[in-house]
Amino acid sequence: MIRSVEATGKTIEEAFANAMSELGIDDDTLINVEKVVLENPRSGFLGIGSSPAKVRVSYEISRSDKAVAFLQGLLERMGALAHPVVIKSDDENIELSIEGENLGMLIGRRGETLNAIQHITNYVVNRGEDGHVRVIIDVENYRRKREESLRKLAEKTASKVLRFKRNIALEPMNAYERHIIHSALQDWKDVSTFSSGTEPRRCVVVSYTPNGEKPEKGHRSRSNRA
Repeated sequence: MIRSVEATGKTIEEAFANAMSELGIDDDTLINVEKVVLENPRSGFLGIGSSPAKVRVSYEISRSDKAVAFLQGLLERMGALAHPVVIKSDDENIELSIEGENLGMLIGRRGETLNAIQHITNYVVNRGEDGHVRVIIDVENYRRKREESLRKLAEKTASKVLRFKRNIALEPMNAYERHIIHSALQDWKDVSTFSSGTEPRRCVVVSYTPNGEKPEKGHRSRSNRA
């Protein structure tokens, strides 16, 4: 995304300084700044016919920059003593960690607050852009711990399904958590998974499918089950 602003000043240097100030950027720390002189200053005769210098300054903002800026503002409004840190950024994913004090409020019950923060940040980062990148936000390694917990739950549930030879529905989960369950059990023999219900009560059903039988009619198969 490119931000651009035009500004004027008595001199070209002053005009550029005004433009940079309006953009809120520091010239000494950036490499993606383009400066263009649109009009040179004219002094005129005895002050008559004079005109200021006019310039344009453009600055390319990366999506990771957008994510950090948005999160920093959001955290300040939430009264959180925390700040975002970019862990990884490429054309497909941006991973950020929120670091600071008293971070439990940013996670919420079963990660609901963290998921909401991640969802709105994804929207802000991708709005007005070509293509889509996935923004992943974590707090105190919550997502890694949650993923480990969900994999253990998936395996424990699959063992029960094989033992009792009946389907078991898990608690409602978001799409990301349902994907973890599906992935954890994709190679289990005589077990398959599908999702059932509608958001926000959509859940994963672990199904007993001996000899590779398909899940019950009307349910999604392994290839399309999130």
